[in-house]
Amino acid sequence: MASGPQLGSAAPDFTLPGGVLSGETFERADYRLSSARGRSVVLAFYPGDNTSVCTKQLCSYSSGMEAFEGLDADVWGISPQGVDSHESFARAFDLRMSLLADEGRETAKAYGVSAPGIGVRRAVFLIGPDGVLRWKHVALLGATFQSLTTLTDRLSGIKAA
Repeated sequence: MASGPQLGSAAPDFTLPGGVLSGETFERADYRLSSARGRSVVLAFYPGDNTSVCTKQLCSYSSGMEAFEGLDADVWGISPQGVDSHESFARAFDLRMSLLADEGRETAKAYGVSAPGIGVRRAVFLIGPDGVLRWKHVALLGATFQSLTTLTDRLSGIKAA
């Protein structure tokens, strides 16, 4: 199994279709990691839209968007479902982060989180404004997720570095 990028190395670049709920509008766009330079990026890989743990995880992160914004960080949720699924998921739970569609799981493979049977392991990668991987957590079992507090504490460390 690929271990994905190592801490301190450049995060693998990618371009994925996705969108973000902005008021009543779901704004679709292509997201390219290298285009986010200058800001930190939280990549939250999750197995599926509208599943219980994923919903709790993304609602938690969505409720903390002001904290992420205060740390100059974008939050991108990535799963194998398509953009239409992401739009209905975002609308159902008023999710305020960008949701990206990795339907071929190429990005999940590049980050070492593609898993036979379940599709994608629950994982979080924190990428600094310079595009370098600063912190990661890959769950062996998908029943838990990294808390908003853990992520904002780690991001504070990146910003201060």
